[in-house]
Amino acid sequence: MRTADPLSLNDDQLLRYSRQIFLSDIDVGGQSRLLNSRVLVLGLGGLGSPVSIYLAASGVGHLVLVDPDRVELSNLQRQIVHTSKSVGEEKVDSARAALKALNPDVRITVCNRLLDESDLVREARGVDVVVDGTDNFQARFAINRACRAAEKPLVSGAVVRLEGQISVYRHDQPDSPCYNCLYRDIAETAGDPAQRSSWENCAETGVLAPVAGIIGCVQATEVIKLLVGFGETLCGRLLLLDARTMEWNCVRMKKDPNCKVCGVGTGGKI
Repeated sequence: MRTADPLSLNDDQLLRYSRQIFLSDIDVGGQSRLLNSRVLVLGLGGLGSPVSIYLAASGVGHLVLVDPDRVELSNLQRQIVHTSKSVGEEKVDSARAALKALNPDVRITVCNRLLDESDLVREARGVDVVVDGTDNFQARFAINRACRAAEKPLVSGAVVRLEGQISVYRHDQPDSPCYNCLYRDIAETAGDPAQRSSWENCAETGVLAPVAGIIGCVQATEVIKLLVGFGETLCGRLLLLDARTMEWNCVRMKKDPNCKVCGVGTGGKI
């Protein structure tokens, strides 16, 4: 992560972020690290909206926002970075305006097109942490591979109906499992067009709006922990939420030695 002189915070920043600076886990030095950090947010939907809002509000200095879509009326139920006035606008432009209104000091770079894998690797190499807020398996597998190639931490979340999940994949650490380890069986069917079609249909099922907000807020928290360097992240753990009963479960994950992305023979060490 980038470092900076804690004395670089000005009076306005000390006041704006005072409630975080009061925390011993963050203090002035941690806030300075946040201000000098760069995060890639992929997807500005139900997950990317709360992620981007809280990262901007918390003082992450540079956000790179990627989404090829435009705001639709049906998005507004859960994609809270956008407003009714944003309908028809590109999501990256809508989000940039909202985040700048919230925190004018945050630097925002936007990209309004789909990124191929080489683009993803290039963008990942230029940031400290990558956040996956996409809504389909194909994109998630590609992002995982790109983060592996760039050796950058990936904070991944997913939500459907009243359920959600979050994990952190430390591609900067050789012993971390990756997203492909978790969904190896699905990854191995990636060449089947019928299977890909079913994945895309899954992304169109219903979702309760606050559940997306809960998962996105946990993702933002994990990003801040990574950037500042405190606490224990969800690396090696999959956190599962069932909002119907409001129960959380945590599943331990291990690196798959046969994983085609991070296992033996791919540069991963067991």
